[in-house]
Amino acid sequence: MVFRGTVSDAPDFDPTADAEALYNAMKGLGSDKETILDLICSRSNAQRQEMITAYKSSFGKDLIEDLKYELTGKFERLIVSLMRTPAYHDAKEIHDAVKGAGTNERCLIEVLASRNNKQMHDMVAAYKDAYGGDIEEDVIADTSGHFKKMLIVLLQGTRDESGVVDADLVEQDAQDLYAAGEEQWGTDEAKFIMILGNRSVTHLRMVFDAYEKVAEVSIEDSIKSELSGDFERLMLAVVQCIRSVPMFFAKRLYKSMKGLGTADNTLIRIMICRSEIDMLDIRECFRLGYEKSLHHMIQDDTSGDYKRTLLKLCGGDDDLAGEFFPEAAQIAYKMWELSAMTKVQLRPTVRPASDFDPAADAQALRKAMKGFGTDEDAIIDIIAQRSNDQRQEIRQTFKSLLGRDLMKDLKSELSKNLERLIIALMLTPAEFNAKMMKKAMEGAGTDEHALIEILVTRSNEEIHAMNAAYQQAYKTSLEEAIQSDTSGHFCRILVSLVQGAREEGPVDVERSNSDAQELADACNAESDDMEMKFMSILCTRSFSHLRRVFQEFVRCSNKDIEQIIKKEMSGDVKNAFYAIVRSVKNQPSYFADRLYKAMKGLGTDDRALIRIMVSRSETDLFNIRKEFKETQDASLHEFIQGDTSGDYRKTLLILCGGED
Repeated sequence: MVFRGTVSDAPDFDPTADAEALYNAMKGLGSDKETILDLICSRSNAQRQEMITAYKSSFGKDLIEDLKYELTGKFERLIVSLMRTPAYHDAKEIHDAVKGAGTNERCLIEVLASRNNKQMHDMVAAYKDAYGGDIEEDVIADTSGHFKKMLIVLLQGTRDESGVVDADLVEQDAQDLYAAGEEQWGTDEAKFIMILGNRSVTHLRMVFDAYEKVAEVSIEDSIKSELSGDFERLMLAVVQCIRSVPMFFAKRLYKSMKGLGTADNTLIRIMICRSEIDMLDIRECFRLGYEKSLHHMIQDDTSGDYKRTLLKLCGGDDDLAGEFFPEAAQIAYKMWELSAMTKVQLRPTVRPASDFDPAADAQALRKAMKGFGTDEDAIIDIIAQRSNDQRQEIRQTFKSLLGRDLMKDLKSELSKNLERLIIALMLTPAEFNAKMMKKAMEGAGTDEHALIEILVTRSNEEIHAMNAAYQQAYKTSLEEAIQSDTSGHFCRILVSLVQGAREEGPVDVERSNSDAQELADACNAESDDMEMKFMSILCTRSFSHLRRVFQEFVRCSNKDIEQIIKKEMSGDVKNAFYAIVRSVKNQPSYFADRLYKAMKGLGTDDRALIRIMVSRSETDLFNIRKEFKETQDASLHEFIQGDTSGDYRKTLLILCGGED
């Protein structure tokens, strides 16, 4: 196995000298924390065990107890954890997860999904030795259902590690998984548990590829739609670890530090347990997936001696590097390949109402708005639970039956965000897109993020319809409005996108290779030339073609297209190209990120929230929900519940379509 850690055996190691240095650092008043962290972080775990023995031999004292006495807080937790063997550290994490008030399911999932057979067996033995109990019995007592069954399967540490792959069994497993989930009503969870819990990593990677051909969706998407709760999270973690353990841990590290507060137990656990295994690959995957290096994020999110220790374990700042390690380049290449292969089944949250009667709905809406007061509940229940086509029929019928303009009545009866949301739902998609573009450009400032989001994510047909609606509503072309409100390369990008002339059709492999090479060559050109070349390809080629281009770009340049955009470009141009790449890679994930940004921190960007919830509710809001849950560790429903109120919240939650 190739060493990919950041901590290794120190040369010329002398445990007795180290023990003495640690004793001197802790004697007297105060302690020399710098010496302690320098010594412990620059020794391997095996060497630290020798230091513990030498300390007891030389001074008749327990090194771990002395460290606990001298240090405090998170720094103490981190240093003491570094002194435990990996097996005892894992055992303590599991013990803490199942004992006491409540169960830490996320810790159970992370540890049991990511350990190999030997690590699992060592942990089971260490648990028995440290706590005198049986780890399996304790997990059984604290969990339930299919989640419990899968945890117990993983705890056995019996995954096939032979490396032998049977092609016939690969096809059979793919068919069995398809039959157990996508092909039938309900799900045969036992089949998922048996195959994902026992087959080898190499075998399962081939099964996942075969499954996509059979089901026309990725195994991850099937799990998200077929399973739920902790069992869904566990199975997704297993799949992620089969695909790439470093990428799994990069995601976990990112989640531990983003947003308000830091999940220090997760951060400490991962930084310790991977420092001698694959921290270099995790760092690369982190840089690949997020907008900063792991080093940078630790620097921003932690402080003091705790931060210094974590940065030593991290081992370097990849923002200064620029190119991939070979293994990370392979992961990046594979990620684009998977993105190209996966046919995501887009799922809405709002569908046409059955037994639809536009006349009855029109009468009910009139009744809800007649006389003193307004029956908001009746309005919400009708409008939020009809498709847009049905709402247009209601609009027309309201005028035919009652001789009144439904939009005007709604505007006069409702107010603030509820009014904005209900009116947005009543507009046709083309009218709504045109209105959102107008709102983004009117007034003092320009909402560049809204312009980018709309023009990048709409189809040619939607853009043409929006252009016509804009012309009709505002008596000027959308292109002219953009040109008068923006400038430079950013203006050119938007004008290119507003033509609605993106190519459609299959991938041209030869052309995708030459496009990738042209983009790679452009990275060495002047800034203006580089941006024009990127625009000529990113704004005109089909998304399926661009997936292939971005995949080949990794091979041509040993860099990731996202990283290049972030590093070499700035401002609105960077944001526009980055949005295109994110949408090409995974559009529901792009929208999930936009929703998170609309609600995080103080205040809510209600315009963005309304825009996305309305425009995606009949397209892919279910997929967006699933991506939101995976990246934020909280559901979209929870965020909306906590960030909005009253009838506005009620309407958004109906559009959201459920709690994940």
